[in-house]
Amino acid sequence: MDILDAVSTRRSIRSFKPDPVPQAILKEIMAQAINAPSWGNTQPWDFYIVAGKKLAEIQQGFIEKIGQPSAMEISRPETFPTQYMNRRRTLPASPPQDKAGHVEVYRNYGAPCVIYICTGRELYFQSNGTNAWAIFDCGLAAENIMLLAPHYGLGTVAQAQAVAYPEVLRKVLGIPDSLVVILGIAIGYPDWTQQVNQRRSTREPAANIVRWYGFA
Repeated sequence: MDILDAVSTRRSIRSFKPDPVPQAILKEIMAQAINAPSWGNTQPWDFYIVAGKKLAEIQQGFIEKIGQPSAMEISRPETFPTQYMNRRRTLPASPPQDKAGHVEVYRNYGAPCVIYICTGRELYFQSNGTNAWAIFDCGLAAENIMLLAPHYGLGTVAQAQAVAYPEVLRKVLGIPDSLVVILGIAIGYPDWTQQVNQRRSTREPAANIVRWYGFA
């Protein structure tokens, strides 16, 4: 798929077919995704790619924690200033905040595979505060994954909730304390028969947020 098409058609998928994603395809995606730029070529990312019984074990562990406070290892927004909240309101309806809704999210919308992204704890937490560049760089790699996926007929959704209980991930996957768990990307074949996958969030027009200087 052409990069212009990948960028313009990418969307968050919230209903996946159960068909497994071949490991060979995931290896191709990851081999290209890590070409993302990073501060001083530090490449501050580690990936845990999970499917099958291990993923089911993680999902069950999360479901058993429904109702408990999230223990995400990077802070999440507590408030949104008005201009950003207005943009949030254009999102398609989210799953209900009841147990059934949480189960849907924690089962990764039926995706057969999740890519968990981590960064080094010593790199992220430093004496002068948190090093946001480590997260920024991991985000660049994450975007590569999400733009490469459509080439293989795959869809993705970036899920902060996929790392809501990192202690479950550490137990199942053996993630060491030297790594901070950042994000999960659910990946699989979209179920295009589901209406939720037909919805698109809107974008603020470029004319409203891009400023130009020095051009005739």
